[in-house]
Amino acid sequence: MVLVGLAQAFFKRNAVSLSEIATIQQSTETSNEASEKSVSPQKSGDESGNIVVVAPPEFRFMYPEFLPDPAMERRNRLREKLERIDMLQRRSVVEIPEFYTGSIMAVTVADTNSPSKVARFVGICIQRGGSGLRAWFILRNVVDKQGVEILYEMYCPLIQKIEVLRLERRLDESLLYLRDALPEYSTFPFDMEPERRLNNSAVPLNPIKVKLRPRPWLERWERQDLQGVENLNLPQRFYDRAKEVAKPWEKYDLMLQYRKTIPAEEQEKIFAEIHSQLQQQDLQRKIRRRRGSSNEQ
Repeated sequence: MVLVGLAQAFFKRNAVSLSEIATIQQSTETSNEASEKSVSPQKSGDESGNIVVVAPPEFRFMYPEFLPDPAMERRNRLREKLERIDMLQRRSVVEIPEFYTGSIMAVTVADTNSPSKVARFVGICIQRGGSGLRAWFILRNVVDKQGVEILYEMYCPLIQKIEVLRLERRLDESLLYLRDALPEYSTFPFDMEPERRLNNSAVPLNPIKVKLRPRPWLERWERQDLQGVENLNLPQRFYDRAKEVAKPWEKYDLMLQYRKTIPAEEQEKIFAEIHSQLQQQDLQRKIRRRRGSSNEQ
């Protein structure tokens, strides 16, 4: 009873009642639960009753750089975990949007040799690769009738902004054959405006087939199973030679596929680890955008 009286006297002195404290605590818990629901990952219960975080399956296509190098001799679990932490911290500073091979992008980097101290390049993503902090992508554009390609390290500290002007995919995972294609397939204006896209809409697939210039080419494209290239119109001897050097049995080699990919169970663990943080960063960006638009109005 003495302790209760002292507590009531303390709260009266600070002009805060017990009912007000309960109301504030309840409202705080309600807001926290609402925020957690808005950014919480998908969850399901296992047989023991524990909550298991399940990341969306499309994460493996949206964020392939979070998957480690499948080569076992290059694996280091501690380094991979530390790199994922650094990647998430970098993403909290610079937004790295969703993009695929074939997307039209614009990248702004710091350049001390430029009068404005920044350099912006617009181009089509013809290839992306690497894992962890070594992830990279290549942009290509034709400037003054000359093909220009720039390889960007995705988590380079010099990158100030990454924009996706047109989000789309192509029929092939690599578009290196654009180097031997006609210039119009790789020409994009530097003042290109970003195209609007509805939220949660499917990424469109561009079924365009490019036309290559006459030989000689940088590679023997007839020996690759390319879907986005028109008929090459080569003599039959080129296709006969391509059949001789082809390895059709590799698609049935399960061990080869296993060595080139990360097991699905490990992918789920990795993406479940970063899912909530990526969703929270996305929510914070939306809040900042709304505040910025409201301030402009």
